[in-house]
Amino acid sequence: MSDIIKHECGVAMIRLLKPLEYYYKKYGSWQYGLNKLYLLMEKQHNRGQEAAGIGCIKLNAAPGTEYIFRERAMGASAIQDLFSEVQKKYSKYSKQDLSNPVFAKKELPFAGELYMGHLRYSTTGKSGISYVHPFLTRNNWKVKNLLLCGNFNMTNVDEMFADLVAQGQHPRLYTDTFIMLETLGHYLSQDVQRIYNKYRDANFSGTEMNIKTEEELDIPEIIKKSSKNWDGGYVLCGMTGSGDTFSFRDPNGIRPAFYYIDEECMVLASERPVIQTVMDVDVVSVKELEPGQAIVVRKNGMVSFSQIQSPKAKKACSFERIYFSRGSDTDIYRERKQLGKQLVEPVLKSVNYDLENTVFSFIPNTAEVAFFGMMDGMEDYLSRQKMDILQKWEGKLTDEELIKVLSLKVRQEKVAIKDIKLRTFITEDNARNDLATHVYDITYGSIYPYKDNLVVIDDSIVRGTTLKKSIIKILDRLNPRKIVIVSSSPQVRYPDCYGIDMSRMNEFIAFKAAIALLKETNQESIIQDVYKKSLSQKLLPREQVVNYVKDIYRPFSAEQISKKIATLLTPENVKSEVEIVYQSIEGLHNACPKHTGDWYFSGDYPTPGGNFLVNNAFINYIEGIDKRESV
Repeated sequence: MSDIIKHECGVAMIRLLKPLEYYYKKYGSWQYGLNKLYLLMEKQHNRGQEAAGIGCIKLNAAPGTEYIFRERAMGASAIQDLFSEVQKKYSKYSKQDLSNPVFAKKELPFAGELYMGHLRYSTTGKSGISYVHPFLTRNNWKVKNLLLCGNFNMTNVDEMFADLVAQGQHPRLYTDTFIMLETLGHYLSQDVQRIYNKYRDANFSGTEMNIKTEEELDIPEIIKKSSKNWDGGYVLCGMTGSGDTFSFRDPNGIRPAFYYIDEECMVLASERPVIQTVMDVDVVSVKELEPGQAIVVRKNGMVSFSQIQSPKAKKACSFERIYFSRGSDTDIYRERKQLGKQLVEPVLKSVNYDLENTVFSFIPNTAEVAFFGMMDGMEDYLSRQKMDILQKWEGKLTDEELIKVLSLKVRQEKVAIKDIKLRTFITEDNARNDLATHVYDITYGSIYPYKDNLVVIDDSIVRGTTLKKSIIKILDRLNPRKIVIVSSSPQVRYPDCYGIDMSRMNEFIAFKAAIALLKETNQESIIQDVYKKSLSQKLLPREQVVNYVKDIYRPFSAEQISKKIATLLTPENVKSEVEIVYQSIEGLHNACPKHTGDWYFSGDYPTPGGNFLVNNAFINYIEGIDKRESV
């Protein structure tokens, strides 16, 4: 993706099902769980480069000893910083002590059976260590301690906050993570009280009461009560101080979660190939947590699944497939190739079917797989063309003519090169803009000037900023006859509210193009009509809100909008003709049939909060309020 979009946090969780001595004996280290957590997080580094955090809980710790541990760090090197900090805590101990699992379990921090990790991208604009997961609530009752992290964005934080206040609580922070922590903590305390009331007249000792509470705690019911009014996309991971582990996925399956279980451990992460690699298992061994489902591992190691909320129409995020998730997943790799392959016909049309004078390339590095798919499709097309020629001439071609036909090939070059990663030490706008033109470079001499068309594929075009400031300008230096920029995803038209940092209407080049077309065609009244309709819905229940922003795009075809986008993104002084070709929504669904969450492109939000957000975002645009929209 040439545009930088912050997105999708990542989660990792490990529940060891054997004593630490087992892992020392089999693998030579009691740090088996800690090491696996590091690998799970490092291999999901793509999901969060602003901050990271880890948590650990020891089972059966003696009273008076610490059993909950947490470390958090900021910055791109947060993962390494976290685990370096943990190792520093061990530096004062002898090698003999450090190699002793019994000593480690008793004395060392982060020597436990329950681990969780989190990688953070801020999609709300809020930053600082206090916003970094895991969140932790403390209590003298082990069972009431709670560690929480997740990959989520809730659309009805105001309602969740009001519900807590109505119950007599006083939340300290107005964030979805903190409110979810407080809500789960509230119902956790209620369930502890339920068990206490059940046995309070049975003359149990405090220790016996603790045992009863830990045995009878109803984790699925706690999650069910807590989540009954949640609206958003989420994968939530939690651990109680008494040793229960759980993860819960939203009813629409918007955010991804995968798990693996054997006799040694339960592992959960945001991406499937990460588990495959770290645990060295095949693809069929890694399962997907179903929408509305929770996986629970009790203190005694029993693993169970519960349907917490009734599953709704599955709307798994399609952007995960296009860009966010690692392309090493077997299905994602195939889907991205198919996304590229489906663009063959519109791309051929854009170059007038002239393969002989067309060079193909991609914008590094995330569009490479879609490029392979497009090349496969072009090779198929060229093979059919060769066959038609040979059949038409019925073997009457001369050797020279035959060689010419057989030598026809799809020309591909590495034209665009991602040269540097810009730093932010320059703050003056003009200087920064000048730097931006040098993010990418080109391979000089890779095309025939003034003769060749140049087709370059990107996985998505959201804002188009880098295209205009850098990529199109540098491609034009090669003097192609025509530049065709291809997007393997459809036009991004609508804001997200489920975990991606794109919530303002004026961020989308497709929206800017539609607005420009409305003005050019004297249909500006539509803009005011949508504004009035959006305003009229501000006080409606969210379930009744309609996405009227769709009306902005309705008068125009996708091709008309693409043509206008090309005009808006073509810098002055560019000599080449520029065309932009987008994937269709139908093509997206054909390539990714199990991931139908396409609200960015279609405006069809899976939860009521989405329609509420898009209306607010449009109102802010009209009123000149430039802020991240929250709902």
